[in-house]
Order: sequence, then structure tokens, then C-alpha cells
Amino acid sequence: MAENEDRKITPTQDVDPGAFAIRAIQNNPTLQDSTKHQYIKALQNYLDTGGSLLDPVALAEYALTVGSSTRAFLAAAVTRLAQELEQLAKGAATPDNIDRIQAAVFRAQALQKAIRTEIRSGQKAHTWLTAKEAQELLDACKRRASGKPEFKIFTMRDRLAVGLMMAAGLRREEAASLRFEDVKKQNERTVLDVEGKGAKDRVVPINDRLAEAILDWKFLVGPEGFVLRSLGRNKEPGESISTTALYDIVQKRGALIGKPDLQPHDLRRTYAELGRRAGVPIEQISILLGHANIKTTQEYLNIELDLEVTISDFVPF
Repeated sequence: MAENEDRKITPTQDVDPGAFAIRAIQNNPTLQDSTKHQYIKALQNYLDTGGSLLDPVALAEYALTVGSSTRAFLAAAVTRLAQELEQLAKGAATPDNIDRIQAAVFRAQALQKAIRTEIRSGQKAHTWLTAKEAQELLDACKRRASGKPEFKIFTMRDRLAVGLMMAAGLRREEAASLRFEDVKKQNERTVLDVEGKGAKDRVVPINDRLAEAILDWKFLVGPEGFVLRSLGRNKEPGESISTTALYDIVQKRGALIGKPDLQPHDLRRTYAELGRRAGVPIEQISILLGHANIKTTQEYLNIELDLEVTISDFVPF
């Protein structure tokens, strides 16, 4: 017992590390709600095992038993806890307790390194789907884990959600906020008006099959409002969908093709990689992904957005 106590950080009196960590994450204005959800979920799963958040050895041992994405979320959450504890300790420093406070700071800093998330040499840090796997993911939207056919409305919604991220390269925040009025025609090509990260607008041309899927869904849920919707127990479409729900859709459908750790951003990477392999210029990929202001990128590279050929043409949907 004494050995376990020696390797723990002593928090401020009456502070519950679990509640403290969760509160710190909830109150952090720089984190997306979906990110907060994943951090707290990873923390809670660890706490449910009876482990202490102030025990770096127990944390390291537990981290080896979970998937890479869960481990990364837990590591990020523990790092934020350690940073908060470090600040708390420094704020309580006095001439009389400086040695104890310095020890607490050192332990907090060590806690941040308890969970190793490095990828071993020879492994890819990210996931990209091949064209065949992309098609399998779309087909997986048609069935449930039991093997039974999926309800049509869930099939339509989930395929469209996957399509917007994988065949249009949208971030999940962008997919969740896309409205029907953002789907337009430009020179015989259907395009999406996307307000991206940092309020950077961009135009994303899509293929006819994805455009038809949006139109079919529009007939089902109505012509106005958000494109993607939540579906209640009675299968009635809600007004919108959360980014967490989109994350869950990708995880659920990814599990059906043997990729339970598939992330929404992996679909965006797949969009870019399939386009690159098909010969789409990297300058176009940069524009379509919204990695910089479109107008600035076009002027700097002296290129125009290509409406004749787009990445979406080469992604199965």
C-alpha cells in the first residue's frame, strides 16, 4: 500500500481527481463538444475499472489494454488533468511548503508521460481506406451487426453521412452543419457551399451519385434545414445531428468491415488519398479540403477550381 501511495500525486485536499478532470474538460472553451465527449468517455471507462487517475503505473498498464484511439483520448485527458493539477499546486505555493509543491509539480509532469501513444516503426499513423474498402464501408450501411437488413431510413442517412465525409471530404462539423440550401448547381456540376474551419468558405464539387443521394434524402425529410438528421426510436428524423452521432456512425459501420477504430477524419484522409492516386493535382486537393483560404490559394498557385474533374468522381458511392 505504501508503494502505491509513493507513486501517486497528492491532490489538493478534498479534490476528487475524476470529478476534477471531468469538470476541467467540460469547462475548457477550446475543445469541441464532441472532443469533450470522447475525453470524458475515455476517463470514465478507466475510472470504472477502479483505477486512480493519479497512479501513472495503473494508467500505463490500462492503456495497453485499449485501442489506439481510446488510448489517445485518455492520454490527452490525463495531460489536461496533470496541467490543471500543476497550476493548482503552483497557486498554493508558500515559503513553508515549496519543497512539497515542487514535488507535486514534478509528479504532475511525470503523469503526462504515463500513457505512451507513439506508433511503432513501420506502422502508419493514420488510416486510409482503399477504393474497395470504401465501397465495403458504404455497403455496410445496408446491414446491422446481426446481419439483418438495416431499416431503409438508417441506411439512407448513414450512407449519406459517410458519403459527405468520404466522397466530399467534409469534416464532421461541416457535415453536421450542412444545409439543403448549401447544395447548388454550378456549370452542370452539383457543388456544396461549405463554411469550414475558421469560417473559411469553400466550394466542393461532388459526383452525381452523391448528389442524387442528397436529393433522395431531401424528398424523405423535407426541402429545408440541415441535411443530416438524428433518428429517434420511432425512426422520425430530428432537426439536426450532433458530431458525436456522426462519430458513432463511423465507428459502428467501420466495425462491420473489421475497422472498429475508424475515425471520421480517416474518411477525409481517404478522400484526399484516393484523389491523389487518381491523379488529382495536390493543389486541387488543398483547395477542396479547405486547408487554406480558397482565393488566396488560387492566386498563389495560379490555378482555378476544376469543376470538370473532382475527387468525388473517384470515390465509390
